[in-house]
Amino acid sequence: MSHNSFGHLFRVTTWGESHGPALGCVVDGCPPGIPLEAAEIQQWLDRRKPGQSRFVTQRQEPDTVEILSGVFSDDRTGGQVTTGTPISLMIRNVDQRSKDYGDIRDQYRPGHADYAYDMKYGVRDYRGGGRSSARETAARVAAGAVARKILPGVTIRGALVQIGPHKVDRSRWDWTTVDDNPFFCPDPVTAALWEDYLDGVRKAGSSVGAVIEVVAEGVPAGLGAPVYAKLDQDLASALMSINAVKGVEIGDGFAAATLTGEENADEMRLGPNGEPVFLSNKAGGILGGISTGEPVVARFAVKPTSSILTHRRSISATGTEVDLRTKGRHDPCVGIRAVPVGEAMLAIVLADHLLRHRGQTGRGGPAEYPLHRQG
Repeated sequence: MSHNSFGHLFRVTTWGESHGPALGCVVDGCPPGIPLEAAEIQQWLDRRKPGQSRFVTQRQEPDTVEILSGVFSDDRTGGQVTTGTPISLMIRNVDQRSKDYGDIRDQYRPGHADYAYDMKYGVRDYRGGGRSSARETAARVAAGAVARKILPGVTIRGALVQIGPHKVDRSRWDWTTVDDNPFFCPDPVTAALWEDYLDGVRKAGSSVGAVIEVVAEGVPAGLGAPVYAKLDQDLASALMSINAVKGVEIGDGFAAATLTGEENADEMRLGPNGEPVFLSNKAGGILGGISTGEPVVARFAVKPTSSILTHRRSISATGTEVDLRTKGRHDPCVGIRAVPVGEAMLAIVLADHLLRHRGQTGRGGPAEYPLHRQG
């Protein structure tokens, strides 16, 4: 098994390398009859693509997506729709500079996957890290765009909530400002502070870590399972699979360890129409592995980019000690562009669980899209 696929009924397989001719994904299990145009995928890829500010890698990739299969269009359908067959998406690489990596051909970069890859496969693509590069996440964002299409009424958003030691002030949280700054930051005051801070990190040739928060609102109650297919279990797995992620928490997460039972319990009352109302959401919208109908909230921590300009001690594949510095174009904070990736993985998990819930119980699932009918 090569372990390049994720999901069960909504299954995503990614392919390609950082410096190969292209990368992409195959999305299998998407229901038929769902309107899907390349532009709907492109809008999400444009949020992730490199080179959009001085705070991210200056590699210039348009990340233009091509739909190779799985859709059909004619006058009778009223537009392009999914066919229920595998959807293949391709993104061509156009700005590789493989020569930047020639010096590390036989050297292991500290903090990177170089050594681990060599030990597992006996061969590694040293040009930008191959499959271990964050470039692979472009395919995930494309797949996430498809997943969003089968989540009617669900709103998925993400934000950067911490860079290095500097956290956002949640009293100033404003979702409308997330796309108004280069950090996906919901706090304009902190965003201005981050500019000065990251300028210093970037000019020093160093890097810094970050924390991203993703939220899904409108998730119906009942998604997930109590034991081996918990919604939060699969979400944690999805977020941990993102490059450079070293920690995941759901709801209050590790902060729950500091609370009493009275503080942690999400109490309930009846709403005006007799519907259940939660008085808090410390569980992050998931109890016993099953969604409650409250917003699903998760955070994940991204380590500092390992490719930095200062010399680091390491060894070579030939068994010598070396001091090396990594050339090339790198993100001083890879967590910035991880925001759209986290959103995408949340969408993929929810789409998969929505289809699994419908398959098991016969309830829920995508709305009935107009399918092509003869006559």
